[in-house]
Amino acid sequence: MKKSILYSTEPDWKINHPGTHRHISEQAASWIYEPESITRRLRCLYNNQVNVELLLHQYSLPYISENQLLGQSNHQYSLIREVILKSNGKPLILARTVIPKKTLHGAQRILSRLGNKPLGEVIFSYPKLQRLEIQVCQIEPSLWCPKIKNRIDLNNPIWARRTIYAIKNRQLLVSEFFLPEITGNLPNTM
Repeated sequence: MKKSILYSTEPDWKINHPGTHRHISEQAASWIYEPESITRRLRCLYNNQVNVELLLHQYSLPYISENQLLGQSNHQYSLIREVILKSNGKPLILARTVIPKKTLHGAQRILSRLGNKPLGEVIFSYPKLQRLEIQVCQIEPSLWCPKIKNRIDLNNPIWARRTIYAIKNRQLLVSEFFLPEITGNLPNTM
């Protein structure tokens, strides 16, 4: 079972410390440090013409660093969901969500049945959503799986963020990869 449809090797995520932002272009930083829903921002920019293409939706073992961030053992399965957010057929963002089984109880069960609905529309509707941690990275073209690289222009490094959210003290991990359509070409590196 593949861990990811998006990348063949896990990106080298960096803890977001005060000096990190100076290495990131202004346009990319505005997405990385967006405090509200990325989906809502995309809908505003693209006149509500944003849709989700589901690439992967399965229970699988997350990467070791993902389980560590979520406080799980390395042998615990989670629901893994990978998608492309698009507007008028243009890919804008790639996203990967890791949802531990314990997070999917009660009202959060809806997270396992999102289908083509954007995750941001659901989690930002929770009144007590917490953002616990953000990590950032710049992903080199060589990390992407050939299948996704053939579909999307991933020939230059792109910026990404990985965020731990908590809903009623139950965590999930969301990684968002900001494509050139919204950030432009980004020569800056970390």
